[in-house]
Amino acid sequence: MADKKIGEYYAPPPKMGKWEGFKKFIWNSETSQCLGRTGSSWAKILLFYIIFYAALTGFFAAIFAVFYQTLEVDKPKWMLDNGLIGSNPGLGFRPMPPEANVESTLVWYESSKKDNYMYWVEETERFLKSYDELPKKNQVNCSFEHPPPEGKVCGVEVSSFAPCTFDNNFGYHLARPCIFLKLNKIYNWEPQIYDLANLPKDMPEGLKHHIKEKQSLRPNETAVVWVSCEGENPADVENIKSRDYYPRMGFPSFYFPFKNIEGYIPPIVAVQFTVETGVLINIECKAWARNIKHDRSDRRGSVHFELMVD
Repeated sequence: MADKKIGEYYAPPPKMGKWEGFKKFIWNSETSQCLGRTGSSWAKILLFYIIFYAALTGFFAAIFAVFYQTLEVDKPKWMLDNGLIGSNPGLGFRPMPPEANVESTLVWYESSKKDNYMYWVEETERFLKSYDELPKKNQVNCSFEHPPPEGKVCGVEVSSFAPCTFDNNFGYHLARPCIFLKLNKIYNWEPQIYDLANLPKDMPEGLKHHIKEKQSLRPNETAVVWVSCEGENPADVENIKSRDYYPRMGFPSFYFPFKNIEGYIPPIVAVQFTVETGVLINIECKAWARNIKHDRSDRRGSVHFELMVD
């Protein structure tokens, strides 16, 4: 409240209690002020902030509009070697250990105890069910002679993995567990298939023999990203009695490239291991193509896991 003038001097405002001072701050009837400001002062402040935030909103909207003009909805701006993912796909495996052991790659169970191995059976079934439940839009039946036409993708038949099926407990009730492998998706990546004359020296002999056999019997079915699973150490090699691949020993080339077409699902390979019981076995699986490099530390082109059956 303005001080009262007495002659040439100003008298201080009268003293008020806390409650009276607060009420006067909320509404001063003598000066028509609310919270220390008049109506016109509040109107000017409100108008300023409306204009300020409207301009700020318009500025950021214009920035995002320009930014989104540089992007495409169905494909990344930067692809292959120009992107963060690069052009060297990784390999993954299923089933994974429980979330409590998120860093673990150990598949360990007792084949004689159903309540012990059923986790792995159910986890594998959950993984395969995700393939069955995905929309079938744009999916067609493919073969080496009939790759998918433009705008279509190849389906995956879960029944093709027999005997790695739920009815067979995926082999977990025996010392013959099924491990499923899949290649990570990279937009527009196409495999460069090995031909018989240029097989790499470090490729396992068993895989080389398989490719040569395919070449002689079914030469039109060798356009495959081949897969091999081997024990990492001599003892591990000895403890793996056998391994069988379903439906084939790799990923057919007609599943590539990944173009983000609705309905696309990555191909998978089931590997059924027959192993010695009671020992820990270190296994490394690799994908083989001329443009896949193997780097265990960066998890490129291969995957490591341990297998132990009691």
